[in-house]
Amino acid sequence: MWFKTPKHWLWLFLFGSLWGLVEVVGGEALYANDVPLASVWLTAVGLFLLAVGRGAVHKPGTSAVIGAVAALYKLANAAPFFCHLLGIFVTGLVFDVFASLLLAEKNGRKAWWRAPVAGALTAYAGNAFFAVLMTFIVRYEFWVGDGLKKFSRHIVVSGSLAALAALVLVPLGLRVGAGGGALSLRRPRWAAAGAAVLAGAAWLAGRMFG
Repeated sequence: MWFKTPKHWLWLFLFGSLWGLVEVVGGEALYANDVPLASVWLTAVGLFLLAVGRGAVHKPGTSAVIGAVAALYKLANAAPFFCHLLGIFVTGLVFDVFASLLLAEKNGRKAWWRAPVAGALTAYAGNAFFAVLMTFIVRYEFWVGDGLKKFSRHIVVSGSLAALAALVLVPLGLRVGAGGGALSLRRPRWAAAGAAVLAGAAWLAGRMFG
């Protein structure tokens, strides 16, 4: 099983850390400068890194682990806005579901349309799940105060834009990740050392700039 292989955990820790770094440093810059639809940019990058991780370690459960690492990274290096942490983990979990359903190989081949569809469905379903959770279950004041305006905007507008980005970024990420996975097979020690160094640098950057 993949979870018994240390090098797989190292890859997942790397991609989760990179996603967390983007959320902490990039997210702070986007929100501080009032960039419109900042969450869409962050979701797009998150989907790309999830796809890279899935390409490198193409097993069910790996994307959820990447999301959990990214959420842990943000918890350790930024103010604890728990709705943001939940949103990161939900994105990883939902991508895991669609990747496991749509990206499994059949007869050694994968249809070209499966990767972009998995990405687009993740964008819509992840945003919808999060909006329902915040509005009707948690009833977070920031979401409930505007009635259904923020709820519908998060699903229809943000979800559609993230889905469009995912149509390109998810197939691209899978290709990039597959190349990294192939490299780890040819040069396992170099690949593991590089992943460890990059992950450590990401955590150091989070402590410095978070």
